[in-house]
Amino acid sequence: MKTLVIIEDEKPAARRLERIINDLGYEVQQKLHSVEESIDWFQHQPKVDLIFLDIQLSDGLSFEIFEKVKVEADIIFTTAYDEYALKAFKLNSIDYLLKPIDVEELSHALQKFEKRHIPKLIDPEALKNLMQEQTSTSSFKTRFSVKVGDHIKTYPIDEIACFYSEYKATSLVTFEGKSYVIDDSLNTLEQQLPTTDFFRINRSHFINYKAIQDLVSYSSSRIKVNLKGVKEPAIVSRERVSDFKKWIG
Repeated sequence: MKTLVIIEDEKPAARRLERIINDLGYEVQQKLHSVEESIDWFQHQPKVDLIFLDIQLSDGLSFEIFEKVKVEADIIFTTAYDEYALKAFKLNSIDYLLKPIDVEELSHALQKFEKRHIPKLIDPEALKNLMQEQTSTSSFKTRFSVKVGDHIKTYPIDEIACFYSEYKATSLVTFEGKSYVIDDSLNTLEQQLPTTDFFRINRSHFINYKAIQDLVSYSSSRIKVNLKGVKEPAIVSRERVSDFKKWIG
């Protein structure tokens, strides 16, 4: 049995997280609530497999734990603060989940943990079935990370109005009108975005259905789309109009 530990100073939050983990088929062996308590516990505890780690604890930042004791464990961060993501990824981090914890996102993080620990000697057919199952449940991204100065910020896809390409760079635009350059190309995004929510209306734009404010007939049988948070309208190319109409219902 794998050893799972929760480090969370708010006991109701720790209990809620434990219930979610239990519902996903795992068992938590220990809950810790402070930096001091965690340091003392890890000094006497044998190997831990996975830690669910809040960052701001009642007596300091949880990073202090790893400055005092050597802990060889995978970490899933469960925090209300996104400004520590860059520092978190320097540790043995699997994922960085923002509160309130989403069950589906936590499930995906646990799948990443399991993939790290697939035995080297495994039945090829069983491995194939496992990979197909994981691909079917986690093939689409649920959020994107962007760099803001020295910090990393994450945006769930339902807060992103569109993606667009310009001058060989790809950017995402939020519903609030904020724009960030990302590493993914639009061709890559075609494999990452759920087709129920996002549609590529032309060579340079992917749009979110929820961001559509207004549709206007445009020249040459095209459609002009006004989007929340986006100053300039986007144009549905002539060859995509038919599929776009089917997509919007």
